[in-house]
Amino acid sequence: MGNLEGRVAVVTGGARGQGRAHAFELAGRGCAVAIWDVAAPEAAPTAPYPLATEADLAETVRLVEDAHGTRCLPVVADVRSTKDVEAATAATLAAFGKVDILVANAGICSFAPVAEIADDMWDEMLATDLTGVFKAVRAVLPHMVERRHGRVIATASMAGRMGMPNLAHYVAAKWGVIGFIKSVALEVAAFGITANVVAPATVDTAMVHNPPMYRLFCPDLPDPERADVEPVYRRMNPMRVPWLAPEDVSAAVAYLASDEARYVSGTTIEVSMGGSAHLH
Repeated sequence: MGNLEGRVAVVTGGARGQGRAHAFELAGRGCAVAIWDVAAPEAAPTAPYPLATEADLAETVRLVEDAHGTRCLPVVADVRSTKDVEAATAATLAAFGKVDILVANAGICSFAPVAEIADDMWDEMLATDLTGVFKAVRAVLPHMVERRHGRVIATASMAGRMGMPNLAHYVAAKWGVIGFIKSVALEVAAFGITANVVAPATVDTAMVHNPPMYRLFCPDLPDPERADVEPVYRRMNPMRVPWLAPEDVSAAVAYLASDEARYVSGTTIEVSMGGSAHLH
């Protein structure tokens, strides 16, 4: 497709899942890509599943470079850490000389009723899913302003458009991402920079495919599996599709990164399988 030829993209949380798909899609359109990821399975103790590994990070690099012949720079960085994010930005600029596109995608998900959300669970969720977006944007934005060009794209969720039981901390973070990015869009509009959000419905990744999440959706089964939860997810979506493929979200990301979207800013693209029709 090549409509992003010669540009440089940063994808946070790029070791697997949506981040891997976004890196692959942007590389296929001509971008060199830097993927930032904490790459440490135990880095988020309150998440009910292990995070990506350094092997996952290396596999994303291999997939991108083998398929598209473009450079993919792996950077181990925790978006919760200002020091890590600043070092990742410096490493990316040293390698590529610029950043045209930031996809602030890194995130986690956990669940509990509000009365059972412990301080560490709340703090870790907000630190990763909201503050992590802020820190990545803050680090990259001055460079974009200096060059008077850039695309900022953040991953929220359809959970950021509604309330959801057992996910109040996740919902709060994702609503926060939308408000934050709208504010960024206004601040940088005069510099030729756009800032937008993608809000997917449930995506087919490790974030939802793990035993604790399965038990949340099938509480009457002692040991539910993927096949058990699939009909539950199908009933949740008007299109009767259980979950999006990561690549479905990547198409929206690539559009927002493109010149075709140069006047699209401050908006949220809902990849919702019809779920948006329920919203007021």
